[in-house]
Amino acid sequence: ILAKTCLSDTVGAQGSRKIPRMAQIVPSEHLFGFSLVTALFALWGFANDVTNPMVSAFHTILSLDNTESALVQTAFYSGYCFMAIPAALVIKRFTYKIGVLLGLTLYSLGCLLFIPAASQVPSGPERTGGVFAVFLLAYFVMTCGLSFLETTANPYILSMGSEETATPRLNTAQAFNPLGSLCGMFVARTFVLGELNKDTESDREGLFQTDPAKYRSITEEDLGIIRTPYAVLGVVVAVVTIGFLCARLPKTENQDKRIDLSGTLGRIAKKPAYVKGVFAQMFNVSAQICCWTFIIQYGESELSLSKSTAQTFNIVAMVVFLSNRFVCTYLLRFVSAGMLLGVAGLAGALFCLGAIMLPGYLGLSSLIAVSACLSPMFPTIYGIALEGLGDDAKLASAGLIMAIGGGALFPPIQGAVIDAISIRVSFLVPLACFVAVAVFGFDTLLMRGADAKKSLGAEQPAEKQETA
Repeated sequence: ILAKTCLSDTVGAQGSRKIPRMAQIVPSEHLFGFSLVTALFALWGFANDVTNPMVSAFHTILSLDNTESALVQTAFYSGYCFMAIPAALVIKRFTYKIGVLLGLTLYSLGCLLFIPAASQVPSGPERTGGVFAVFLLAYFVMTCGLSFLETTANPYILSMGSEETATPRLNTAQAFNPLGSLCGMFVARTFVLGELNKDTESDREGLFQTDPAKYRSITEEDLGIIRTPYAVLGVVVAVVTIGFLCARLPKTENQDKRIDLSGTLGRIAKKPAYVKGVFAQMFNVSAQICCWTFIIQYGESELSLSKSTAQTFNIVAMVVFLSNRFVCTYLLRFVSAGMLLGVAGLAGALFCLGAIMLPGYLGLSSLIAVSACLSPMFPTIYGIALEGLGDDAKLASAGLIMAIGGGALFPPIQGAVIDAISIRVSFLVPLACFVAVAVFGFDTLLMRGADAKKSLGAEQPAEKQETA
């Protein structure tokens, strides 16, 4: 994966301009730093996917309604929105390494906050709000750290080599994100959901009426089960922080440390590829969250599967996502980023249509296949949007990270469609998101083709003049 790659880009009908066929994805002098930073992608992937099932866990343990338990996701994505711009300002003023260290510190601190959060046991089902609020604070602090890491690591990876190989390089690093996600899913299913007390919310409320002491004992034990993976993760991240503190990372930053926020915003606002990329990223993340959140409800409703069995299919979808990330990184040697993104968007829309129209396991298989289309989208959109921005990419990356938070708008819409109509029809929501991503991909392809023709047109008169 970290070896040399062949890249070619033919433009124009009468001539061609080619990227060097043996351009390296990662120069040898940056290989160690690239490997370290790539490990961060797995770390935040773990946090994302160990957290998703906790919505259901808190719903049962603290006797919350669905709206209250969904505040886990609100706290989670709020951290991305809140910290993205401050993170971008920090790496602009200082270095990428400082950004990584601050992100890891906040990440570790948020995880360790689960220890005091779990030590508070509510006295009854009607008095869980204060306990839940501490957990929400822990999630918020943790994802402030994740926002710092993503805002820093993505442009850092892009800067470790030539701009020609920036998108394949980011795709390579992003390929390790689903490895962490897969581990998070497994830990949540095996060591949290599989270990919680089997009593339902109504059982717990009845137990509180008959035996309050036993109710408190069960609740304390279950909160401890939730605490454990986060506490362990906090220690692991603290160790990683020390490792980064001692490591010598590549210095790829521009020497100009001045912060010109208004000037930078003005410049990037004039870049159509960037502005469109922010919206495309929002639609991409929205499609991802919708499909991975509601695959469990799809299995329950359409195939009468249990939650745990349906979650197994979600893990299968993640394996598909992971495998295809490496395939798409390879394909970028031969096809343009815009073409890959456009085709993936159209395919994702078709698979969503399959989930709507096909019966039984065919529909579920179609929904799993959606993950293959999602796999190249985040890094490819990121690379396209930041291309040519130079040092402005540090601040511009914040908009793409904030788009992750914006993606939380669409799952509630899909949930409303489920309540009003059906689970099948609800997948029109991610289908529309995939269409938007496909439009961005093909638009990028057309824009680059037009720019290439203009460039060739400008070169030809100059050659004629030299000949004359």
